[in-house]
Amino acid sequence: MPPVRSDRPLASYAPIGDGRTVALIGLDGSIDWLPLPELTDLPVFARLLDEDTGGCLELQPTAEFQSERRYIPGTNVLETTFRTDAGSVRVTDALVSGIAGRLPWAELARRVDGIDGEVPMRWRVHPGSSLQTAAPWMESTPHGTVIRSGATAFVVVGFDHGPKRPDPDGATGPLLDGAFTTSPGSRHLLALASTHDEPLHFPDPRNVDDGVDRTVQNWQHWSSVFSYEGPWEKHVQRSALALKLLIHSPTGAIAAAATTSLPERAEGGKNWDYRHAWVRDLAYSTHALVRFGLREETHAALSWLLRTIRDQGPELHVMYTLDGDLVPEPTEYDVPGWRGIGPVVTGNPASGQLQLGVYGDLLAICRTYVDAGNILDAGTARLLADMADRTCDLWRNPDSGMWELAELRHYTSSKMGCWKALDDAVALADAGIIPGSAERWSAERDRIRRWIDENCWSAERRAYVFFAGTDELDASVLLHAPSGFDRGERMSSTIDALTDDVGTGSLMYRYTGAGAEEKTFVACAFWRVEALACVGRHEEALALMDDLVGLANDVGIYAEMIDADDGSAWGNTPQALSHLAFLSAAMTIRDIVPEDLLGAR
Repeated sequence: MPPVRSDRPLASYAPIGDGRTVALIGLDGSIDWLPLPELTDLPVFARLLDEDTGGCLELQPTAEFQSERRYIPGTNVLETTFRTDAGSVRVTDALVSGIAGRLPWAELARRVDGIDGEVPMRWRVHPGSSLQTAAPWMESTPHGTVIRSGATAFVVVGFDHGPKRPDPDGATGPLLDGAFTTSPGSRHLLALASTHDEPLHFPDPRNVDDGVDRTVQNWQHWSSVFSYEGPWEKHVQRSALALKLLIHSPTGAIAAAATTSLPERAEGGKNWDYRHAWVRDLAYSTHALVRFGLREETHAALSWLLRTIRDQGPELHVMYTLDGDLVPEPTEYDVPGWRGIGPVVTGNPASGQLQLGVYGDLLAICRTYVDAGNILDAGTARLLADMADRTCDLWRNPDSGMWELAELRHYTSSKMGCWKALDDAVALADAGIIPGSAERWSAERDRIRRWIDENCWSAERRAYVFFAGTDELDASVLLHAPSGFDRGERMSSTIDALTDDVGTGSLMYRYTGAGAEEKTFVACAFWRVEALACVGRHEEALALMDDLVGLANDVGIYAEMIDADDGSAWGNTPQALSHLAFLSAAMTIRDIVPEDLLGAR
């Protein structure tokens, strides 16, 4: 097979997942990212970041081909159709679920169905070095060959897949490969099962094949419970399915993205590990899940967060691991990165920052949960009252802001987040949900608003500014149109100022000057759409939304960033915040914009 370079466009990848991990599959059938069996494990297959020793799972015709793909409707199961001069073939990729839900091991199935003609196919399983931390090796057992890399073990099985002898001493490490030829109506299967630091199950290939159909049915059942009728319906469902891929089923935590170290700029440096759970993202996710009627995910996410805060308290952290631990400081690995843009890291340096906005996020999650007809336990009620008191004490302090910046400042959106925290606390107290001094919270909430009006509004720019004392701007203040802080003239003129300062077409950078540092931030573009809808500028919101929907990749996936010049994807992918911002904008438009303006969207 021809070598596949690690500089392939990020938009060429489509994710699949099983609630524990995510695989990224290229248009050519190559899986270049797959941590096993957990999303946060060091990836045994990571050619996306390390071309030479990262590892991959290749499956494609031996002749020149064209490919097109789609998700089976209502699922995260991917179908890729390869067409050659000799015929065509369909590959169905799934991370398989079990009869009773998630399997206790990771199981990847690659089903190959012949459509017409005869198509010679080749496959290769090449384990990687787990970011240069392990040397993979092959072990012969009575049941077949096991491949190990560190504590991760996996086995490759299948039927009619023409396996060759394992090559334990390949030029770039051990590998398994094979070849077969499809014909009309033929079926072949290649499957991988993996565990980490535990016994390894050898699956029956026929059971795996049956598991593909079961996985399709399970996803379609989930989608049937999903409740949304409104504009961009197919796109909304796809974004909800993308978000579902990032929900860690063992705990209920929600990962910010499925990858680490995909760069935000060509010069490197801004490479982060997003396979952790941000309080902010979980708050937005919970709000969306409630609006979609997805009860189990809502309850699991909230319960996980509250339990984690109690275990890791008393301070409220910006993020936690998917298992509920504190996120470690970054570890850097000696691999080149995507397109040679480093560094490649695990961990995240922002975990210990003070970000005042998380108090608003936490209270918002709980208010959303209660407003949906649920109740809080006594311990949670006391915790929220303590957090409201903590907000009263802390809001005057500078912090690192939503963007996790090194400079401690009085960021406007952080103060707005504190306002939101106390506004929700007052509402919960007035409803008898939480104890505490609603009078104090109300007075402090009003004091925050006056402070923002006096210190964070620029009459000259006619905008809420980035932080007190500057005339720079920050797109995250747009979040506080839907939060209810401001849906009037000041927010409307802030939208215009931001459009002039950090807008580029339908896209937006995060803050003043960010265009010199990184690509546009997808979520910011959708925040502008939602803010426009909230201030009554409906036709502008619809026009921008129509354009942004077309900027997802061919299967509806958004990464973190988009290059405004060529439309290419940058940053970690799939990005929860990008999809959440789209979902929130779509639902707000559905709820606010008159039907006669929506038309047939």
